[in-house]
Amino acid sequence: MNVHIHAKDLTLNDSTTAHLENAIDTFSKFNLDITTVNVTVTAEKKGVNVEFDIHIAHTSPVVINQHDDVLDAAIDLAIDRVTKSLARIHEKAVNHHNSSIKNLETLD
Repeated sequence: MNVHIHAKDLTLNDSTTAHLENAIDTFSKFNLDITTVNVTVTAEKKGVNVEFDIHIAHTSPVVINQHDDVLDAAIDLAIDRVTKSLARIHEKAVNHHNSSIKNLETLD
């Protein structure tokens, strides 16, 4: 898994970077084939914007944008939203009621 953390117009301290890396490591618990995680933290006029761009093999990418006045609050809210969306994708993959056309047998 490739992880890229970018900060625009601000500098991230070591604890914030470690918090983001730990959160990204916990995303592996969903057993999805995550190929790339891009995190962009941008300072704006009023607050901070945090964007997670997660690429998963065989599905469309998950992009979460979160804006807040406080950096830590924006990061935590974005992590929660990413966790929810990855859980939904995991449930769809595990759900046995949804079967693929590839798995259907042909009738003779």
